Amino acid sequence: MDSDGQLQLYAVVAAQLKEAHSRVRALQVPEGVRMALTRKLLVITAAAKHDLAGAARRLERFTAELDEGRIPGE
Repeated sequence: MDSDGQLQLYAVVAAQLKEAHSRVRALQVPEGVRMALTRKLLVITAAAKHDLAGAARRLERFTAELDEGRIPGE
């Protein structure tokens, strides 16, 4: 991937991570569930430093699960 493409993907993933964190904060779930979801997002964020494309796929799955209402621990 060229440098511009990589930077664009970083920008997209960063915006999606920000949105996912906002969604998790807004969920009406027990605090333990919120913490588990936040940890998942932090793992995805850390993974983005080494495998941006993989992190983007993981974030997409995470967001799809939220969209479908599949929240662990509920």
